[in-house]
Amino acid sequence: MSRSPLSSAQVARASVAARLDEIRRDAGLTGQELAERCGWHKSKSSRLARGKTLPSDADIRAWCAACGAPEQAGDLIAASRNAESMYAQWKHLHRHGLRRTQERTVPLYQRTGHFRVYASNLVPGMLQTAGYARGVLRSITDFRGTPDEVDQAVQARLDRSRVVREGGRRFALLVEEAVLRYRVCDDDALAEQLGHMLAVMAQPNVSLGVIPFEARRTVWPLEAFYAFDDGQVAVETLTAEINVTAPGEVHTYLRAFAELSRIALHGPPARARITQAIDLLG
Repeated sequence: MSRSPLSSAQVARASVAARLDEIRRDAGLTGQELAERCGWHKSKSSRLARGKTLPSDADIRAWCAACGAPEQAGDLIAASRNAESMYAQWKHLHRHGLRRTQERTVPLYQRTGHFRVYASNLVPGMLQTAGYARGVLRSITDFRGTPDEVDQAVQARLDRSRVVREGGRRFALLVEEAVLRYRVCDDDALAEQLGHMLAVMAQPNVSLGVIPFEARRTVWPLEAFYAFDDGQVAVETLTAEINVTAPGEVHTYLRAFAELSRIALHGPPARARITQAIDLLG
């Protein structure tokens, strides 16, 4: 069974910790001796060696210097930064509000040529209208207690979404049928959002599939994920964004996307499900 993205992030952190501890042991130092050389409380070296605390760049440089191995600091810093980027808690990403979270991914969106998106809970961000996005981002702000800059975040999300209309990129998007029904905004905004999805489906660079309630599943409903070309997948959980770059794991997500696409409705049948959802709004 493939390892989960969360466990992969944990393994990456543990690998850095294990390498630090190996360097200490090779130097013949105890944890207390290392802490004394670095000017730390003795518990800090223990927390770093056990992976309880993710080391800063300065921590790694001090550790390697104390062990007489300063030349190893560069590679360890790179590995530690990669481990940190794999698992980014929303409370950290959103600490200054939601606008920056939208803006930080603009370079990734701009350099991606082929997007594959599976959405099990919300309309994908790149398709969201202002009213729908406002409902979603307001809920996130209230739930997580982040600084209130919903209007700025909505505009940043709309600005980022220009990639759907620019640059000849390809978009393969899958939504569970339930996404069409979830009331994350008022009914007028939801109707506008669904109408926008019908319009976007007409673009030649966009494939939008709806996985119907009655589909016979070959892949169970998953947490939402975004695949950027063939090199990175971002998985969205309640508490964190997990970035997957290991080729084997990326391949697993792309294989799941292919299976989900196979059971999804496309073209007129998909349009009919969206139209039906609009009709149910009255």
